[in-house]
Amino acid sequence: MATVHPLRSATEMEKMMTQARMKNPAQVLPDALTGILQVIGAAKEGGVPGTTLDLVHQRASQINGCSYCVVGGVASARKNGETDERLHAVAAWREAPYFTDAERAALALAESMTRLSDQSDPVPDRVWDAAADHFGEKQLAAIVLVISLTNFFNRINVTTRQPAGPTW
Repeated sequence: MATVHPLRSATEMEKMMTQARMKNPAQVLPDALTGILQVIGAAKEGGVPGTTLDLVHQRASQINGCSYCVVGGVASARKNGETDERLHAVAAWREAPYFTDAERAALALAESMTRLSDQSDPVPDRVWDAAADHFGEKQLAAIVLVISLTNFFNRINVTTRQPAGPTW
């Protein structure tokens, strides 16, 4: 039996999870979208494989509980050639055999950057150095931007309760 919030009925919880509080703020303030799209475009030019960027986006979105970005990220990653096997395993990337050392370093960086308050040293040198062993400065810049943008979008979507389903 599903657990229901003690102050809300199951119907209220279902409505809350499927109905946005408002349109996405980037739709409400379209000038914001222009700048966001420029940063995304710049990050994609950083020389990091698209599948790696998709994986870090997916992992950060999972951690943040952003269903909109998890669902949209899976659809986007599939379009970019990512396999279901790897997408299903990204939540357990440390134990799964499907990821390269470079991808693992990027995923560790994504987790550290997303969980800033979980440790006194949020992005430890060992995490940064592992990523720097696999990626050059432009590539690291791209990865950091994608992780940051993902966290930005996750916070907007979770706050405004954007429902899962739409893809980009």
